[in-house]
Amino acid sequence: MPVAATEREARSLLTAAAVRARAEQMLAIGLRDGLNHFTVHLDRMDAVADAVLAITRRSYPALNVPFHARWRHFVRDGVDRWASIADAVAWPDRAAQARAEFDLAIVSVLLDAGAGAVWQYGDAVSRQFVGRSEGLALASLDMFASGVFSHDARDPYRVDADVIAQLQLDRLSLGFQVSDENPLLGLDGRADLLRRLGRLVLDQPQVFATNDRPRPGGLFDRLVAKAVGGAIAAPVILAEVLGELGPIWPSRLALAGVPLGDCWRHPAITAGDATAGLVPLHKLSQWLSYSLIEPLQRAGFDVTDIDGLTGLAEYRNGGLFVDLGVLRLRDAADAERSHSVDSLLVVEWRALTVALLDRIAERIRTKLGRNSRELPLASILEGGTWAAGRAAAFERRSDGAPPLKIISDGTVF
Repeated sequence: MPVAATEREARSLLTAAAVRARAEQMLAIGLRDGLNHFTVHLDRMDAVADAVLAITRRSYPALNVPFHARWRHFVRDGVDRWASIADAVAWPDRAAQARAEFDLAIVSVLLDAGAGAVWQYGDAVSRQFVGRSEGLALASLDMFASGVFSHDARDPYRVDADVIAQLQLDRLSLGFQVSDENPLLGLDGRADLLRRLGRLVLDQPQVFATNDRPRPGGLFDRLVAKAVGGAIAAPVILAEVLGELGPIWPSRLALAGVPLGDCWRHPAITAGDATAGLVPLHKLSQWLSYSLIEPLQRAGFDVTDIDGLTGLAEYRNGGLFVDLGVLRLRDAADAERSHSVDSLLVVEWRALTVALLDRIAERIRTKLGRNSRELPLASILEGGTWAAGRAAAFERRSDGAPPLKIISDGTVF
């Protein structure tokens, strides 16, 4: 049965190409001084590129920068926690390990929305308190390794759909060490997202249970089936993540019955069809897609067109451009107000971030004499813009908070 035009149009927004195109349109409007909340100052871009390069050279002197992926956050004090676990397991084959790594990456990324400036995780290994994304990563890894998401204590390194479909808030709260003195932003939203994931995986055995019981890691087999000559293009990973996991996101925008996920309205965005005024960003889905590349590579697949994905529209990358003066608020008082994720200000900020990251990548490659194959955007994010955004935040605000205050439900930032 042919797909209706509006459904095709809706699905066109579930791509990295759509994210990039709408972000470019937003930047073009900004360069014409046509945005409601920001002005754009490209004369500050070289200063941003230099700040990113300084961080990159310090962190990776040989410029052998890995991809920006969840796996980096499992490394603490030079020890790769997940690799230490995985190397000690007698996996039946590489596919079994890949399914486990997909399970871990999917759950950990879905739990990786902004934690807030107060929350910290007490890491039993380093005996340190670790906040923000790194703390969330260690907490999710510890929960995964201890079998919190498995229904078989003898087989802890898995996420069973029936377990997370009924995940109790107090179990997640315990894993994250949440208390009145250690509050975690959006805890309810995180728990609800995992329950939605569990129900979806249970309802789609043809996707998630072709070689095992229903588990998010079944997406590995789905992607393997789409490999051509042992290669999988990174935009295909994102398309499958958005297509198969899209229904888990809380009720937001939908078009022709297709849930659009991390997609928002802005009246300045034009199109010749029903997608006019819509701005897809897909931050967590792209972060997840970047994080699925390495498990596929370890399983023997060649992942191509990594730059087909976009930069991530989140507050470290976005904060970098605000703190270093590329983006300036029209109303300085907006820096003191709190903004919802669907506000025009936040939509503008996030879309501009995506477009500006492409331009920063070009500048950095030119300065280093590298091409996109040698230094893909995923490495520039890691080297990189994310770390430089965090450094800029701590230089300007003692708690390292982003320059704009965002009201988060735990499923966007």
